[in-house]
Amino acid sequence: MKITGVELRTIGMPLVSPFRTSFGTETVREALLVRVVTDEAEGWGECGAGTAPRYSSEYTHAAADVLSRFLVPALGEVPGLDAHRVAPALAPFKGHRMAKAALETAVLDADLRARGVPFGHALGAVRETVPCGVSVGITESIPALLDAVAGYLDAGYLRIKLKIEPGWDIEPVRAVRERFGDIMLQVDANTAYGRGDARQLARLDPFDLLLLEQPLAEDDLLGHAELASKITTPICLDESIVSARAAADALALGACQVVNIKPGRVGGYLEARRIHDVCAAHGVPVWCGGMLETGLGRAANVALAALPGFLLPGDTSASDRYYRTDITPPFQLVDGHLAVPAGPGLGVTPIPEVLDAVTTSTTWVPLTGS
Repeated sequence: MKITGVELRTIGMPLVSPFRTSFGTETVREALLVRVVTDEAEGWGECGAGTAPRYSSEYTHAAADVLSRFLVPALGEVPGLDAHRVAPALAPFKGHRMAKAALETAVLDADLRARGVPFGHALGAVRETVPCGVSVGITESIPALLDAVAGYLDAGYLRIKLKIEPGWDIEPVRAVRERFGDIMLQVDANTAYGRGDARQLARLDPFDLLLLEQPLAEDDLLGHAELASKITTPICLDESIVSARAAADALALGACQVVNIKPGRVGGYLEARRIHDVCAAHGVPVWCGGMLETGLGRAANVALAALPGFLLPGDTSASDRYYRTDITPPFQLVDGHLAVPAGPGLGVTPIPEVLDAVTTSTTWVPLTGS
């Protein structure tokens, strides 16, 4: 497969409602899309980086810069390029996993479209639909939170995840549990707590949560292991898991009992599959996290979530959870599940007029060596 060029496209997607976490509040999802053009097919990838470097050190404009300056040109030096050669070709450049993931995904998508192979089939999917949860941001009041949760349950979501932070943790969880009873419920702290907060976090134990996600800093595996020995709620790691090796280390240390796999965070779907395999070998359940993806990223995530080790509902919500109009045909919830796309590659492509309407910039990077 020969790549002739790569288009980097920045889009701005207004959210249905503001989404607040311990990092801040988003009202517009600024996303970077990568379109790889080859002599056989085109492929798409979506970068999970946000507008600002809050979730991780990456952000949209930096991702576009490193892709155009370094990552895309590096592929021109790879003979007989396929998706499995992308990560080794990009390895000399430190970090920038989300940018690398978007490029690798686009190459993989182009290759699979050319061969007529669905994304899920290539990854090892075993299901045609996947169960869906929803992530509920921090609201202005508990009554507003209860109204939001009620709406998502009425829509059919099978699991509720509440964002928490110091000062917004015990009472919101108690209110949701008392109001809705024995629903599948978990919480996500996005690194908002410290080692000294073990006693406060232990107050979550009576609420029978599925898991407590990433309470401490991403580089604090020992702190998570210590916390795990002091609370009964299972700890799930998100930001800490940046590779299959990091996952293996976390499991060996007893730092978590569940793993959230976000392909962008770990450098791509091929590494995400390796993390799945490591966790499956240790009997540790995984689930697929989300980064407010458009239909392109959602298609790939749904395919990943159909692998056998994904035993918990992920944040693979329907399109209308975040967007009134998606850039692809919308993903719709049916009996709490989303269908895994069956077409070649990602199985979806952007709707040209919708994509153009939300595009804020495009850059074409020609490639001649591959």
